[in-house]
Amino acid sequence: MAPDSRPLDRHASDHAVYGISVAAELMNLAPQTLRVYEARGLIEPSRTAGGTRRYSDDDLGRIQRIGELLAGGLNLAGIKLVLEMEVENQRLHSELGDVRKRLERYEDS
Repeated sequence: MAPDSRPLDRHASDHAVYGISVAAELMNLAPQTLRVYEARGLIEPSRTAGGTRRYSDDDLGRIQRIGELLAGGLNLAGIKLVLEMEVENQRLHSELGDVRKRLERYEDS
């Protein structure tokens, strides 16, 4: 079998590579804080077959966003609502973009 000619994407933002201690250190947080965020449904790290948490760059970005919202005065329940609304907003923007593309194709035909 020939090797894949595509370059390896070792830095895919959704590739979970950081253990909890590394993620906590990168975010300047205690590992217990990440466990609390997970228990409250704010983050959902990947798990290895053995159950070890693994965090991706996307997870770290979400943790950073949680920190920004905490600094803005929101509690964890409020942060969960904001994060859910942001995800829904992104979904709706994507859907709107798809509809606009279909409309443009229809108008061009």
